[in-house]
Amino acid sequence: MAFLSFCFAVMAMTGCAKREIKNINSQGTEIICFGDSITFGYGAGPSEDYPTALTKLLNEPVVNAGIDGDTTVKALERLQADILDKNPRLVIVEFCGNDFLKKVPFDDTVKNIREITDKVQARGAMVAIVDISSGMFLKQYRSAFKKIAREKDAVFVPSVLSRIITNPAMKSDFLHPNARGYQLVAERVAHAVTPCLQKNAAVKNSPKK
Repeated sequence: MAFLSFCFAVMAMTGCAKREIKNINSQGTEIICFGDSITFGYGAGPSEDYPTALTKLLNEPVVNAGIDGDTTVKALERLQADILDKNPRLVIVEFCGNDFLKKVPFDDTVKNIREITDKVQARGAMVAIVDISSGMFLKQYRSAFKKIAREKDAVFVPSVLSRIITNPAMKSDFLHPNARGYQLVAERVAHAVTPCLQKNAAVKNSPKK
C-alpha cells in the first residue's frame, strides 16, 4: 500500500500536467462508477466489487452505479437519475461488454459513450473512460474509447482486465473478475484518476483572488 501511495503521489505531479482534463475545477461532490456487470461486481461477494476497493484506495466514498447486463443504450436511459442528479465530481464510465454480447452496433456504442461523456461534462464533472479490452479481445472499442477521451479531454483508463481474463486465479468465469481481480481493476483505475482528483482538490482549496 505504501508503494501504491508513492506511485499516486508521483503521478499527481506528472499525470494531469501532460494534458488538462475538462472540469478539473469541478465543484461536484460525488465520485461515481457508472457501468455494467464489471462495475456492479458480478462474480464476487458483497463489498468485493471494484468501486468498494476504490473507496479504500482513494480514501473517500465511491458510488457504485453499475447494473449487471447493462448496455450503453440502457445507460443513457438512466444517466439523468443515476448520475447527473447526484452532483457528480468524477464519473468513471465502463461499458461495452454487453453491447458486444447483445450485438449493439459498434458505431452506436461509440456514439453512446460520446453522448454520455458530453452530458456528464456539461453537468460540470470530470469523466474517466474505462477500457475493458485485453489483447485482441474488444480491441476496436479500446481504440475508439481512447480517441473519445483524447477529443473530450477525459481520462482514459486502459486495459483494466489485462492479465485478469487470462488468469483463472483472478476471475470467476470467462470474463468477470473475482475479488482478487476486482482489486487489481480498482488499483488500475486509482492509478489513472488519482492525479486528477488531487489536482481538483488543489484547485478548489486554492485561495480565491
